[in-house]
Amino acid sequence: MAKNKIFGLYQELRKKYGHPKGQWVLWCRRPKTNKEKEEVIIGAILTQRTNWRNAELALANLKKAGIDSLKDIYKSGLKNENQLALLIRPSGFYRQKADCLWGLAKFILENYGGLKKLGEIDLLKSREDLLKQKGIGPETADSILLYALGKPVFVIDEYTRRFVKKYLLTNNRDYRFIQELFEKNIKKDFRLYQDFHALIVIDGKNK
Repeated sequence: MAKNKIFGLYQELRKKYGHPKGQWVLWCRRPKTNKEKEEVIIGAILTQRTNWRNAELALANLKKAGIDSLKDIYKSGLKNENQLALLIRPSGFYRQKADCLWGLAKFILENYGGLKKLGEIDLLKSREDLLKQKGIGPETADSILLYALGKPVFVIDEYTRRFVKKYLLTNNRDYRFIQELFEKNIKKDFRLYQDFHALIVIDGKNK
C-alpha cells in the first residue's frame, strides 16, 4: 500500500509541475560536469538555514570573485580567512559556513584529490566521511551525495516532513525513519530520488 501510495504521489507531482524548475534545473541535471557538481556542493552549504535566493546572492559573489570551485575555496581560505566569509555574507551564518566550505574543500582535495574518487567509494563510507566534517549534518550530506555524486539516498528536509504528514504517510519526524519510508517503497534510483525530492520542495513552497 505504502509503495503504491508514495509512487502515486510522485506521479501526481510530476504531472502538476513537470520537470523540476529553478535551482533544480542544475541540481537535477544528468549528467553533470565536475564544475556543476562542485556548484551543487557549495550551494548545499550556502542554503543551510536560509532561502535559496540568499544562497544565490552568495554564489554570485563567489563567481564575481573568481571563486567557483573547491580548489578556489581551498586556496582562498589559505590566503585570507575573512575573504570567503565576507563574500558569502548574504547567505547568513557566513563565518560558520565559510569554515564549513573551506574545511570540506580541504577534506575532499587532500583525501580524495577531487570529487571523482569520492564518488567512487561506497555510499555508507562517503556519507560517514561527510558527516564527520564540521557543519555537515544528515540533510547536507545527503544533498551532496544525491545531487552532486548521484548516490541513491533520499534527502529529508522540513518540506519532506510536512509532505509525509500532509499525506498521512507518518507522523514520525525522525530523519532515518522517513528516509527509509521512501527508500524502501520506491525504486532505488538516484534520478527518481532527485526529481521526487525537488518536486516536494517546489510543492511545499507553492503552498
